[in-house]
Amino acid sequence: MNNPITNAVNSDALIKSALAEDITSEDVTTNAVMREAVQGEVQLICKQDGIICGLYVFSRTFELLDAATKCEFFVKEGDAVRKGQLLGKVTGDIRVLLSGERTALNYLQRMSGIATYTRKMVDLLAGSKTKLLDTRKTTPNMRIFEKYAVKVGGGCNHRYNLSDGILLKDNHIGAAGSVKRAVELAKEYAPFVRKIEVEVENLDMCREALEAGADIIMLDNMTPAQMKEAVKMIGGRAQTECSGNVTKDNIKDILDTGVDFVSSGALTHSAPILDLSLKNLRPLEG
Repeated sequence: MNNPITNAVNSDALIKSALAEDITSEDVTTNAVMREAVQGEVQLICKQDGIICGLYVFSRTFELLDAATKCEFFVKEGDAVRKGQLLGKVTGDIRVLLSGERTALNYLQRMSGIATYTRKMVDLLAGSKTKLLDTRKTTPNMRIFEKYAVKVGGGCNHRYNLSDGILLKDNHIGAAGSVKRAVELAKEYAPFVRKIEVEVENLDMCREALEAGADIIMLDNMTPAQMKEAVKMIGGRAQTECSGNVTKDNIKDILDTGVDFVSSGALTHSAPILDLSLKNLRPLEG
């Protein structure tokens, strides 16, 4: 199965680290009941409606324990899945199936949960020009997987990390002394091809960011009425982004504000997992 996660980060190294967290020396329970290699098969069952995501990471987890392990899936990445559906099966040394089960499911459930939550929010934005973005509010060492899950769910990725773009937030502005000075310093330091985004909390800051030449203005924790007024003030001279505690429960409130983007940390920090299970493990006859 090809790796759909295209990023400079080595996903294998992260998966190995997760396996090492769960197996520090041995899987004592499995080794107690399985003294030698026996080929077996276990089924991947869906226990909740949602969007499946992370099939590569799931299969790779088992392969890193034993390259001979085989995963056969009956669904594709990004498919809508239903409660009770048989999604696939894993075949290999039963000891590997038992030892890798929890780590593989942790990845698949987490990534599928994010994709499912993202799809719900994208659907709520249907018909508007506003695009949904994620944030850096990700689980440590899970960012590559969580941001990929947002894309599978139909959302878009904001900057991947601090090296990926300029975003002047409140504390950067405080350190620089003003919005104007922060933008000046960013333009002076960064290559001209870099866009400069500024987080503003009120209309006065918005005006200052616009006059300073910000490329993107993030309207942070403003009311829908304030956002609408800010978008009118900006008048297309900069792109606009709405941010601040946006969830699937309130995202409709910003639909008529006219913002270009809405970013939501909830996509990665508040999405519940999708309930999945490995069941019906059985030995295979030789």
